[in-house]
Amino acid sequence: MLVYQDLVTGDELLSDSFPYKEFLDGALWEVDGKWVIQGAVDVDIGANPSAEGGGDDEGVDDQAVKVVDIVDTFRLQEQPAFDKKQFVTYMKRYIKVLTPLLEGEAQVQFKKTIEPATKFLLSKLSDLQFFVGESMKDDATLVFAYYKDGAADPTFLYLPHALKEIKC
Repeated sequence: MLVYQDLVTGDELLSDSFPYKEFLDGALWEVDGKWVIQGAVDVDIGANPSAEGGGDDEGVDDQAVKVVDIVDTFRLQEQPAFDKKQFVTYMKRYIKVLTPLLEGEAQVQFKKTIEPATKFLLSKLSDLQFFVGESMKDDATLVFAYYKDGAADPTFLYLPHALKEIKC
């Protein structure tokens, strides 16, 4: 199994359990998320509760909640939305933080792809949700989510150069 950690914070942000597609010539990774039900599950064991003295509600507290699989699995923390000025300020600061952590060809590729990635994200800014890893550090890599036209499940966008691949 492969796990992808935030190069800046070390937070786990993705794994190969969630396949990605390269987007914008590798500037972003696109990953499909899914809404899932988590918690109490109704299991039919074939018993007849009314014949056994039980009613429809036997005092079981149904704690089922609907969550997005990627957010839940990697304990991503949603952040407040950015306006255009805040987002550009974040990206400038983030580029300064991430660039020295990259070596050789990775640094060259990052410098080449960050501009088209930023332009695409700016074009979708009002539709995006912003997430960081569980450490919630100020300089953490952002994970972006949005709903494609008519989609019921979110699509997540990752900056691939900000991820470190770890074999488990």
